[in-house]
Amino acid sequence: MDHFFIQLFNLILQLTDIIVSVFARKTICNLHRVRGVLIYEFLMHSIETEFDPVKTLRQTKRSSIELVRHRQSGKYYVFRRFEGSCEVYRKLLGITCPYLPEIYEAAEKEGKAAVLEEYVEGDTIASLLEASVFTPEQTKPIIEDVCKALWVLHEAGAVHRDIKPENVILRGKTAVLIDFDASRVFKEERTADTMVLGTTGYAAPEQYGMSQTDARSDIYSLGVLMNVMLTGSHPSRRLAEGRYGRIVRKCTTIDPNGRYRSVIHLMEDL
Repeated sequence: MDHFFIQLFNLILQLTDIIVSVFARKTICNLHRVRGVLIYEFLMHSIETEFDPVKTLRQTKRSSIELVRHRQSGKYYVFRRFEGSCEVYRKLLGITCPYLPEIYEAAEKEGKAAVLEEYVEGDTIASLLEASVFTPEQTKPIIEDVCKALWVLHEAGAVHRDIKPENVILRGKTAVLIDFDASRVFKEERTADTMVLGTTGYAAPEQYGMSQTDARSDIYSLGVLMNVMLTGSHPSRRLAEGRYGRIVRKCTTIDPNGRYRSVIHLMEDL
């Protein structure tokens, strides 16, 4: 009988530990959620009271991007709002990288995200392509810079998912990768992305629900970008010549297993 009560007592202790653990996790999650809402409200209040709108950089149904000016310092920033998660922006908080814009604050509330980030001055690859295509000598350092930006992003467990000429800015001689609205954090337990996002022609096949996106999805888009810079066309219409054409072909194979395993391997071929 004593043995029975000992077992029952141990079982009660185990159940108590489980209940406390679950309660603690829920409490922590709620605290994070409350903190996120408070930061969101603080950020929105700061934008209204401390910044002046300069111009709208882009406006769509699900997002808006504005150039704003801080009244006291006169410094320019980019303020973006969009529907979705700012999880990737939060991962980039505090990270300083010459190939990525600095993120100053990011928060969300009820499915709406707000981000204040560095204003990167320069020309997009898209605007430069309006004049002419790039030479191989011009293309190589730009793609290398984007690879370095992606390495930081991938090391943080994130996937960009929207690499295209409009999202690469040439600041002097340095290429900067921008816009993480479509980005997501890779989750091993998932078999597919929860939202289909990306730009047609640049998005990897798996971004349309075939499987979960990962670093190789960005490598696919980077291959398309490289080909467009060199030829002005998608690789399915006109493939770049010589060694660069072979690199593009490897980047853009349908099967992700046939692509470069990482941007480091791609840089080695470049």
